[in-house]
Amino acid sequence: MTAIRILLSGYFPELTEDQLQKYEQMGELYQEWNQKINVISRKDMDMLGVHHILHSLGIAKVVAFPEHTAVLDVGTGGGLPGLPLAVMFPEVRFHLVDSIGKKIHVVNEIARELHLHNVTATHTRAEQVRDKYDFVVSRAVTRLASFWPWIMNSFKKTGLETEGLYYLKGGDLQEELAESGLITRTFELKDYFNEEFFETKKVVYVPLK
Repeated sequence: MTAIRILLSGYFPELTEDQLQKYEQMGELYQEWNQKINVISRKDMDMLGVHHILHSLGIAKVVAFPEHTAVLDVGTGGGLPGLPLAVMFPEVRFHLVDSIGKKIHVVNEIARELHLHNVTATHTRAEQVRDKYDFVVSRAVTRLASFWPWIMNSFKKTGLETEGLYYLKGGDLQEELAESGLITRTFELKDYFNEEFFETKKVVYVPLK
């Protein structure tokens, strides 16, 4: 999976050798697990590096999570965007949740194989999580108007400048953002990544302030 190494080191030159190895291994583990449990669409596995790992790291282009903060990844599925972000930010605590137990099993196994001690994964729904976090991340689980009520009470509210939700979405979001009634800021991933896949991909940031 050296393609993943080349891809990521081009966009994130600050990555260490250890991190690059973890991303390569992550790619291999997804290949293995996906043959047993379909966590990523099979036809998409060839594009794992761009469509899943790099896409997840789009969040790292718009926010650097400070050390010792906590991030909740809602509807993580097979661990996206949480696992790639956990490798990028080893001093940040990540809690990955999903309502499908077998997917959380895969997440836990991959986190264990990669020695990601900053990751916990739980089979639960977002609205049942009682802990508080500095940040919430997610990848296109549902419309923002439906999603926000699940997580609006999950924040620590410590006054951190960048605190809030970072939501990976695609397509034309004008109507969806208007419907949500939230103050948002949209980052175009095509401004950071050259692949055609990112033409319509965005990170929507919902600040708490």
